[in-house]
Amino acid sequence: MQKTKYPAVAATFIVCFVFWVLLDFSFKIEEIVAGAVVSLLVALFTARFFIRENAGWFFNPSHFFAMIGFWCFTFVGELIKANLNMARICFGGCKDINPGIVKIPTEMKSDYGLAALSNSITLTPGTITMEVTEEEGQNYLYVHWINVQETEPEKAGEAIKGTLEKGLRRVWQ
Repeated sequence: MQKTKYPAVAATFIVCFVFWVLLDFSFKIEEIVAGAVVSLLVALFTARFFIRENAGWFFNPSHFFAMIGFWCFTFVGELIKANLNMARICFGGCKDINPGIVKIPTEMKSDYGLAALSNSITLTPGTITMEVTEEEGQNYLYVHWINVQETEPEKAGEAIKGTLEKGLRRVWQ
């Protein structure tokens, strides 16, 4: 059995407890204590599954503020652009679209960074990340794009990833 490390338990506890507090708006002392107990139990039993890399990054303020900046500004900006683009396509009658699957390279190395990038791409309308692969030391994403404008991997990657990858690299690398 793998031994659980305390920074991993602490990071998992903090994430679970923050979500508990965000979902519970009553702020009654009994519910906060219950949330802390449940979060601690979840952290003790699951930290070794959730955190396979260095948990210390979580306690670095620069990573925390980079994450907040990414979700509040970078991701929201890309989300708005993608929604406006999809509205243009839909209101235009959906007749001039060119759906397809493109292979785009990424410089993300960590599993968490790749997962965050893949999910960020999937959450923006018009794209779905289908697979993440590693070929000869390089990570690639296979993305279904509703309106393929570029087939060259680097140019397609820039069009799809936009500023998402750059923002996530500040958080995860």
